[in-house]
Amino acid sequence: MAWWLRPLVGALLLLGGAAALSFHHHRYEEMVQALFGVQSQCPYVTRIYSIGRSVEGRHLYVLEFSDYPGIHEPLEPEFKYVGNMHGNEVLGRELLLQLSEFLCEEYRRGNERITRLIHNTRIHIMPSMNPDGYEVAAKQGPDSNGYLTGRNNANGVDLNRNFPDLNTFMYYSGEISGPNHHIPLPDNWKSQVEPETLAVIQWISSYNFVLSANLHGGAVVANYPYDKSQDQRFRSHQRTVNTPTPDDKLFQKLAKTYSYAHGWMHRGWNCGDYFADGITNGASWYSLSKGMQDFNYLYTNCFEITLELSCNKFPPEEDLERQWMANREALVAFIEEVHQGIKGMVSDENNNGIAGAVISVQGISHDITSGDMGDYFRLLLPGTYTVTASAEGYQPQTVTTTVGPAAPSLVHFELKQEVVRKPPERKASGTRTNNKPLQKKVVPRATRRGTQR
Repeated sequence: MAWWLRPLVGALLLLGGAAALSFHHHRYEEMVQALFGVQSQCPYVTRIYSIGRSVEGRHLYVLEFSDYPGIHEPLEPEFKYVGNMHGNEVLGRELLLQLSEFLCEEYRRGNERITRLIHNTRIHIMPSMNPDGYEVAAKQGPDSNGYLTGRNNANGVDLNRNFPDLNTFMYYSGEISGPNHHIPLPDNWKSQVEPETLAVIQWISSYNFVLSANLHGGAVVANYPYDKSQDQRFRSHQRTVNTPTPDDKLFQKLAKTYSYAHGWMHRGWNCGDYFADGITNGASWYSLSKGMQDFNYLYTNCFEITLELSCNKFPPEEDLERQWMANREALVAFIEEVHQGIKGMVSDENNNGIAGAVISVQGISHDITSGDMGDYFRLLLPGTYTVTASAEGYQPQTVTTTVGPAAPSLVHFELKQEVVRKPPERKASGTRTNNKPLQKKVVPRATRRGTQR
């Protein structure tokens, strides 16, 4: 099946499953109540947890969907959605609340597609990363809301310009053949980030996320890494230069999956701008430093894109249902993209999982690592690949595998420990060997007289 037909087929599978939902803007208390309401309706497949608090002390809640909530099952990928990073860009917040209720209701109805998705994926939904900024924007309301009112957190910081700048390190490293994956954080990074940013960094360091999207507003386009142009290192002004990752074709496919499943994003013309296929490389649009999407790719195993979902950052309530219907299939279809490429276990000869094993794909200079249990997930387009697993203290193993368009290929690695050969021991002068008495070496007289040179 052609990839662009999948959203249509998926939408047909969801027809008839649109339950009567409440479409209105949710203040913080209402948002929390809505999340716990979903959890009470689907207690066996959901869990609510907080990753930390905002500047003003509001919890950063996450709603998890899984057939075993709170547990990572080997070979089951982790997925996340993050909304409302900018407090005044509110559509993503409302869409994620609607998605949460929708997944719960469709699971209870026995929808096969949604049931399969929840059973095979661990889904994490954070409706609001910036609840303090939202409250500022919500006080103004959708009619009189300023373009920047409530955008930043309570300390006046733009959270999407607040992550450690790993791009600059990566661009420098690239010139000396350095890594562009799992780049270490600077020693003083905690003192440079906001509480919300710190909570998210610790969150994504604790879960082996595979795929992610963060939801914004102000345009209608699916934006993919890199967000920061390499040329920006040398110029103070922003540059619009296409800056692709080693996984550029894969990112384009992920972005198109959302745009073509969306009601109108794929048409290109939206909000006075034109983006072919409704997608764009971030730096090609405008260069952004210290963004969350690039940070995910350079620091973790997670592939993240940024979804700009509405021209109006704070749309009126009467527009929320139309926006939900335009995004519903796209939100589900994008989660399903986590099930592609290859996955498997990296273990030793005793079948013990090896955490932190490096998975390298020949021809793509971006590696991922195995999780705590030894399982790994590498998103790839259909094709044939040469893949190597390596870990400290073990002999690397290389295999060739073919990836299809429907489901991930299962590729396991069993690494053998390296054999450490000790250098031969040097025998001390005057010692015995094989219990035989030592014999004094007799040097001929003529040789003894001619030793000097």
